[in-house]
Formats: sequence, C-alpha cells, structure tokens
Amino acid sequence: MTKHENPPEPTGELSLRVLAMPADTNPSGHVFGGWVLGQMDIAGGMHAVSHSGLRTATVAVDAMQFHRPVFVGDEVSCYTRIVRVGRTSIAMQVETWVRRHRDGEALLVTEGLFTYVAVDNKGQPVEIPDKRI
Repeated sequence: MTKHENPPEPTGELSLRVLAMPADTNPSGHVFGGWVLGQMDIAGGMHAVSHSGLRTATVAVDAMQFHRPVFVGDEVSCYTRIVRVGRTSIAMQVETWVRRHRDGEALLVTEGLFTYVAVDNKGQPVEIPDKRI
C-alpha cells in the first residue's frame, strides 16, 4: 500500500473498538505504536479464543506495518481474520482502522500477522478442535 492509498473497507470481523486517550501518547502527541500493537493483540486473541474455545497465548507477531499515526480522540477499531488454523496454532491477520474524531472517513492505520497457540492450564500447547465437523 502506498502512502495515499486506503482500502475501501476493513477485512474481517470487528473484534475491538476503543477511544485513543491522552495517556496513550508519546511526547509528539501520537499514540504509542506499542499501545496500538497491544490493542491488536487483544483483538486477535479474543478471536482466537472464540474460534478455538480454548485459552490462547501469543507466540509471534510478524509483518507489522504502521501506515498512519493514531491521534488522541481517534476511534480505534481492530478487525481480525483467520489466515490459517494449524494443529495447535491460529494465524490471525489484524487490521487497525481509525475514524478521526469518530465521524470522519475510516482509515487503515496499522496491520499485522499475529500467531496464537492454544494452551492448557499449565501453558502447554493443546490441539485445536476441528470446526469442520
């Protein structure tokens, strides 16, 4: 995606919506990238749990791309889409979109690939039930 392109709409299902607040910013007034990444991880994790019916843990974050800054007052929405389900893991594409001042055009600001593994109560990987049955 070039700097001026914006996909027409989010891909996946809405998994999290939150308002960016002043406490989430760096000295330049932009919301911390780490805060955005954390929201994306929460959204992807909720979708992974919903799909698997099991506890999950984040094991990888790949291919993060920050396209635009997030500002205080932006309505931040994370959309998730399952890319792959393995024996114990789920790869999730997560897109973060914002509406400036909650009434503007939706803009894609960040996207990444997150991988979660299903775990038991001891934190050991467990098999994800096959949902095709």
